[in-house]
Amino acid sequence: MKKDEVPQDKSNLESANFKELCYAVDENGEYTTVNSSGWDPKTIALNKAIEEIKLRVEDAKQRVLNHKTSPIEYYMEYHKMDLPILTSYVGMWKWRVKRHFKPQVFQKLSDKTLQKYADVFEISIQQLKNIQLHEN
Repeated sequence: MKKDEVPQDKSNLESANFKELCYAVDENGEYTTVNSSGWDPKTIALNKAIEEIKLRVEDAKQRVLNHKTSPIEYYMEYHKMDLPILTSYVGMWKWRVKRHFKPQVFQKLSDKTLQKYADVFEISIQQLKNIQLHEN
């Protein structure tokens, strides 16, 4: 696309005073960088993804409150992680972390294990044990 054709649509980037760096062709036919305040299709896709994340976090929170999963799953969703990422951060096998999602297993975890999760989520063990202490 040409330099003067780079989209400058309204987006979340603009409201936060950010610009996205794009490549375009200048008047000499050379590639150059141009700042863009946004592009409607990309903004729509990003907003949809953010809404999906919010729904997953809220679903995980309700599952914790209903004793269907442990707070570890909630914090994983809240921090936009998936199971492979979380397992790599805490240094445990995937099956072990999944097992810690079970409320009855979570209740028996040692402080040492809980501290690994708390460190990853940058919260205290007390906050990990009680998601109601966590402010969204």
